[in-house]
Amino acid sequence: MKAMIFAAGLGTRLRPYTNDKPKALVAVNGTPMLGLLLGLLERQGIDFVVINVHHYAEKIVDYVKNLRKNLKMEIHISDESDFLLDTGGGLLKAKKYFLEGEPFLVHNVDVISEINFQELLNEHQKNGNAVTLAVRNRKTSRYFLFDSSHRLCGWKNMKSNEIKIPCRPEGKMFSLAFSGIQIIDPLIFNYMDKQGKFSITNFYIDLAAKEKIGCYRHDDTFWMDLGTIEKLDEASKYLKSTDYE
Repeated sequence: MKAMIFAAGLGTRLRPYTNDKPKALVAVNGTPMLGLLLGLLERQGIDFVVINVHHYAEKIVDYVKNLRKNLKMEIHISDESDFLLDTGGGLLKAKKYFLEGEPFLVHNVDVISEINFQELLNEHQKNGNAVTLAVRNRKTSRYFLFDSSHRLCGWKNMKSNEIKIPCRPEGKMFSLAFSGIQIIDPLIFNYMDKQGKFSITNFYIDLAAKEKIGCYRHDDTFWMDLGTIEKLDEASKYLKSTDYE
């Protein structure tokens, strides 16, 4: 299975660490989070990875060059150094790498978890989804809304109370937080008619009225967002206590 890593973000919540380096190269116990993720992907059988870059892009390129001799996977860079495209635009720019028709994994660089990617793929294929979002029950400011058939039917911003319901739900809706990990079928590129910078979340809200976007719930699986300095400290303690690396 192929994978894409979203690594182009500015990492503003990790300042001052990201004042002179990209978020992807902020280290946990001496290993950049990008290195942690690439190691995990390889251990789970991923042999082809695309990494999008923007902030201090050249530093990620150099890091990957040095890593290639230690990794068996094929790694490509999708360069957004001239203009940050957000998640939707970044995925569309990397479209050429994923046109064989096989579902592929997309993983945020600032997330670590013990999700089994093959199980996630199996869930995706079993349900005939266009997209399968890894989700869990946790507190956040924005939620995806799913119906009783586990199909995406809406989105809610808890701070602004904005709600979007693009399709009629079956039964009662429930809210779950996105984990930054997903399986995508290349067919979604047929619906991407925007150019430049755009959010994949907004795209999914529109797509939900046309294609099935499902969820893979993993409440009992370890998961952590590395997006803040406090979370980096928590992750450091966790990794020291496990064989994650």
